[in-house]
Amino acid sequence: MASFQLPRRALLALVLGLAAALAQATPSVSEQKLIDTLILRVSKMTTMTFMRNGDEHNAADAAKHMQAKFDHFKDEITTAEDFIDRCASRSEMTGKPYKIKMPNGSMRDANEFLNAELRTLRQGGGSGKPGAG
Repeated sequence: MASFQLPRRALLALVLGLAAALAQATPSVSEQKLIDTLILRVSKMTTMTFMRNGDEHNAADAAKHMQAKFDHFKDEITTAEDFIDRCASRSEMTGKPYKIKMPNGSMRDANEFLNAELRTLRQGGGSGKPGAG
């Protein structure tokens, strides 16, 4: 009986190790492509101003910030919706929602705006003009 204990324990450790590795979330290839495309689209929205904690940021800075947050939280993100919610909707420090100042001066909630952009991408509108969604 003692001879079976070691292989059993080793098998249990292997199974638990594999389960832990699989439990770590990462986006699928298609979701990663959507996330990358969203970040790229934001970087091209040069007529919009991105508001974070009351400070104005241009499109390039907003895209860099989203990418940095994605790189930090990547293991917690499996979908483009997760990305928007975790990396592009609100400040981790203050909890304040991000806003986008449109070219006409109106303000939109970043979560709502980016989810509309994502819907456009999912419907095959990926080559359309950013900000049209």
